[in-house]
Amino acid sequence: MKKGLRWKTLLTVAILGLCVFLALPIREKIKLGLDLKGGIHLVLQVMTEDALNGETDQEILRFTDLFKKNSITYATGAKEKPGKFAITGLDADQQAKTKDLIDQYTRDWDTSFMADRVNFTLKPTAVLFLEDQAVVQTLETIRNRIDQFGVSEPLIQRQGTKQIVVELPGVDDPEHIKDLIKVTAVLNWKLVKGGPAEDEATLLQPFGGTVPEDAEIVRGDPKRGHPGLYLVEKVATIGGKDLRTVRRGTDEWNNPAVSFTLSPEGGRRFEQVTGANIGRALAIILDNKIQSAPNINTRISDSGIIQGQFTNQEVEDLIIVLKAGALPAGIKYLEQRVIGPALGSDSIRTGLMAGLVAILLVMSFMIIYYRIAGINAIIALIFNVVILFGVLAYFKANMTLPGIAGLILAIGMSVDANVLIFERIKEERALGKNVPSAISLGFSRDFTAIFDSNLTTIISAVFLFQFGTGPIKGYAVTLIISLLANMFTAVFVSRLMFDLTIPKTATKLSI
Repeated sequence: MKKGLRWKTLLTVAILGLCVFLALPIREKIKLGLDLKGGIHLVLQVMTEDALNGETDQEILRFTDLFKKNSITYATGAKEKPGKFAITGLDADQQAKTKDLIDQYTRDWDTSFMADRVNFTLKPTAVLFLEDQAVVQTLETIRNRIDQFGVSEPLIQRQGTKQIVVELPGVDDPEHIKDLIKVTAVLNWKLVKGGPAEDEATLLQPFGGTVPEDAEIVRGDPKRGHPGLYLVEKVATIGGKDLRTVRRGTDEWNNPAVSFTLSPEGGRRFEQVTGANIGRALAIILDNKIQSAPNINTRISDSGIIQGQFTNQEVEDLIIVLKAGALPAGIKYLEQRVIGPALGSDSIRTGLMAGLVAILLVMSFMIIYYRIAGINAIIALIFNVVILFGVLAYFKANMTLPGIAGLILAIGMSVDANVLIFERIKEERALGKNVPSAISLGFSRDFTAIFDSNLTTIISAVFLFQFGTGPIKGYAVTLIISLLANMFTAVFVSRLMFDLTIPKTATKLSI
């Protein structure tokens, strides 16, 4: 064997052996996508107004705290809507001092003074940034929750500006996962101004029948032993993002609860508020429902518990969502599909049958039409499929039903390259070229056409992968790998087999 053929043979055998090693056993190495394995598909809408609400609350706290530290008199700081609030009751004699302080500490807010009040409005660029960050943080938070729960091979990605697609193959308890994802885990501590009461009229009676500007009505959670309505301050004392550690604990009756510690900044605010409001009730609000409303008996610095007649499972789930981080905004379902494993098994069976029929038909055609040379194309085709599965296994890519369609398409494109080469060889033979020369010219003159056609298809598949969702990505991945393998097998491997089997003195070629 010539030296050039020796290294080509060794390289081909090495690549083939490596791909077989990577792909086997196929059941363990090739992961199945949602449409083949069954599971859950969700499309979620991020309620970005919630993030603007949180940012507005924090700014109210920041500026009222600044006014106190700088001895600026004011009456109330109240939120008018997400991204807009006002501080009222300002002293006219302190207006210049107030303006200087606001100019020093505002960057993302536009301000306007009207008599004894100053209005704050979030700038449009800041609104867009906060909305975008809310979607990004929601995406990461959901991913962290799913990872902690232990779902394998999840697909979690952004779709459009405010939507998120979640695909979880092989989920045994879809309802539990949906609850885990949907729990917003927006956790706030707010001072109670009134309640509990059975109805709104009774609750607001001490306040002249109207909700004060700096307050809002929140419903208690009957499951936690807190039925009825509460009137709480709009601005949260601390929130879920102030948590530093969260762990399992028990309350004073030895029931399951969640114990926590706060960050230094959160602890400082908590200590300040609890120290100034001893005797008042402090509501712990999770997802806009009061879990408990204990009285403040002493100054609290940086730790406490969240209690509310939880079960052990509820405590574990709450720890997961709090550790993964509170969602910066609420979410709602736009689309929901649950795919059963039986449907996935049928898809696998029909997909494999289609692939097998396609391979048999292609093989039959190549042998009937191109005779012994057709066997060369069949071997190259088998190499192509082996390389495809090896690469899929190495990158832990999911095989989906559209991926099987991509595989069938790749089978046709694989032999298409051989057809171009074989037809060129036949043309060269018709022009009087000898066998070795015709083979050489067939491969060299058609290489550019094969390369261009595969490259343009790969570029199209890259765009499908970039902008498509789950099944489309599976199709694109399979197609890209197959086309790359095709350029190797149809040109390099097929030529090598001709060189190994056709002697230089050959005068006939079965093609």
